[in-house]
Amino acid sequence: MTDRSGLCAGPLAGLRILDLTRLLPGPVATMHLADLGAEVIKIEDTGAGDYARAMGPGERAAGASGDSLFFRMVNRNKKSLLLDLKQAAGVEVFMRLAKDADVIFESFRPGVVDKLGVGYEAVRTINPRIVYCAITGYGQTGPWAQLAGHDLNYLATSGLLDQIGTHDGKASGPPAIPNLQVGDLLGGALTPLLGVLAAVIGAKSTGQGSHVDVAMTDAVLAHTIFPLVTTLGYGQPAPRGADLLTGGVPCYGVYRTADDRYLAVGALEPKFWQAFCAAIERPDLGPFGLATGGEGRRVKSELATLIGSQPLAHWQAIVSVADCCVTPVLRIDEVVAHPQVIAREMVVDVGGTTQYAPPFKLSAWPWANAQPAPAAGADSEAVLAGAGFAEEEIEALRNSRVI
Repeated sequence: MTDRSGLCAGPLAGLRILDLTRLLPGPVATMHLADLGAEVIKIEDTGAGDYARAMGPGERAAGASGDSLFFRMVNRNKKSLLLDLKQAAGVEVFMRLAKDADVIFESFRPGVVDKLGVGYEAVRTINPRIVYCAITGYGQTGPWAQLAGHDLNYLATSGLLDQIGTHDGKASGPPAIPNLQVGDLLGGALTPLLGVLAAVIGAKSTGQGSHVDVAMTDAVLAHTIFPLVTTLGYGQPAPRGADLLTGGVPCYGVYRTADDRYLAVGALEPKFWQAFCAAIERPDLGPFGLATGGEGRRVKSELATLIGSQPLAHWQAIVSVADCCVTPVLRIDEVVAHPQVIAREMVVDVGGTTQYAPPFKLSAWPWANAQPAPAAGADSEAVLAGAGFAEEEIEALRNSRVI
């Protein structure tokens, strides 16, 4: 990130990161660090590179030369270096860069970076303060370490997917797939940042770096707190859609409106539930916000019938002045135009691409002038020159297709 004068800004200014990751988890993690001022060098192979460049809507996906919207949204403020790590000269380049790096991120299957000759043990011999983060689905150890997987698999294996869905009062429906990649983003993007930044602080004070082993399944599991509470209390998790925070009680659930929209009722505390009941002119429901069993089904049914009798706009006008933890379920196109989102400056334009701003505001380091995601190899020569490579060395590497 740069300030308006073009100078490096942010609390992580001076932190150098080599990023070998692709797709979503690692790139989001390193984007957060780049947004905070770290120098992030995105290292891609000389073939397909990060294939997120061609995934989903965007120019390249349509056959032109630009990169996808997806890629541009998760790779801002980075530099791009194309590097063939299958050539010995490419490994040598990487190790020269690693000697002066603070952090390395990778997301290959366990053992791949070691076979390439750029793993943690190799790097730490020349840079003992390196913080080397490996992001995988199941971790570096255990019988599943080498298994392939995607976000859906990590949610399934952690027990979270079993808890996402609805219950009709008699039985649970099938698990629902959220369009938020919880494993990838909570597990593969945010969790690594906690471990990495802790290790960076430790390295600065002791001179000793660390390998940071992050399993996305572990990270999701570690946050499935309420399913574990229920299991410990009752011997098994609640049926899908029937726990306290999954729709099992009247005061916490989603209700359909007359125009096929939805109202999110999150009035857990009695004062909010009673305020809601008063606002919809059903004060008689006040004692039953946390009702379960037959009584709970009755109240939920009556509430569903009432809310289903009017369109969303009708209820929105009522709950907006009631302060009762009840809100409309918005679509993303509505969210980006919402007054609260606009006031928080959460939607920004970076190089002609609409995307989200960092989800934190630092008073001492205002976020400004983000740089667009780099074209593949856009910074190869500059990165190598900055690392001390001579012009003739860089030319030789290019002629050998190492870069």
